[in-house]
Amino acid sequence: MWFIQPKRDYVAEMPWKHADEPAVMAWQIRARDYNTFIANILFFIMFFIILGVGSLLFLAEATLLASVLGGGGIFVFGILITMSMTHQTAIIVYRLTDKRIEVFSWKPQIDSVKPVMKWTAIISGLGVLCLVFINPDFIIAAIGPVGIGVMAALMGNSKGYQSMVRNEEYHEIDWPNAEDIAVWRKRCLIGLRFTWYNEDGSHYSVYSKVYCHKKDFEKCLDIFKQRLPNTPYREGKLVVHSHFATLPE
Repeated sequence: MWFIQPKRDYVAEMPWKHADEPAVMAWQIRARDYNTFIANILFFIMFFIILGVGSLLFLAEATLLASVLGGGGIFVFGILITMSMTHQTAIIVYRLTDKRIEVFSWKPQIDSVKPVMKWTAIISGLGVLCLVFINPDFIIAAIGPVGIGVMAALMGNSKGYQSMVRNEEYHEIDWPNAEDIAVWRKRCLIGLRFTWYNEDGSHYSVYSKVYCHKKDFEKCLDIFKQRLPNTPYREGKLVVHSHFATLPE
C-alpha cells in the first residue's frame, strides 16, 4: 500500500558502523529511487486501460448502483494496485561525516501491508463468526481469515522474509575521493562519481546518489563544494538506476 506508510524518525535507530565519527549532517528522506519517467508512462498506459475496463463494466450493468459499484470499484481498485507498482518509494537514511556517507535504505510498503492484513483477518473473522451463529456450515469460511492471519504473523516474525521483501541495503560512499559532482536540482539529487575497476583490467564510472530535502539541498551541496574545491562540478539531468546514476547519453 503506497499510501499507508508509517512515519518515524529512523536516524537515531540505525546501527551506524562508524558512530565514532562525528556527523556533519544526518537525515532521512522518502524518494522514488528509480527512473520515474518510465514509471509515469507505465502508469498512464495502465490508467487508460483500467478506465476502459471500468467504463465497459459501468455500461454493462443494469442499474445505476450496480454500475457505480462495478465500474467504479474496478477503476479505483485498479488504480491503487497500479500506483503500488509505479509509485513505490524507498526510505533512505544518510549520515554524513568528514570521511564517508553511510546509507541505509529499504522499501517500507511491507510495513503497511502487515497491519492491513491483520485487520482484514480480524474483521472478516468476526463476520464469519456471525455467519456461523446463523448457520454452522459457514465454519468452512473461517479458512480465509485464519489463512490471512497466519500469513500476517509469519510476515511479522520472519526477519529474513522482511529483509528480502523490504529490499534492505547498506552501503558507504567514500565522498572525499569523488571524481566529479553532478547536481540534478529538479529531484534534489547530488551525484558523486567514482570509477570502479574489474579484475580483467576494465573499468566503469557511475554516480553514487545522495537525495536531499529541498530545504537542506544547498547546505548539503555547499559541504561537498567547499571540501572538494578542485573537483569538477556540473548541473543537469541524471539517469537514475536502482543502485547508481549515470549521465544522459
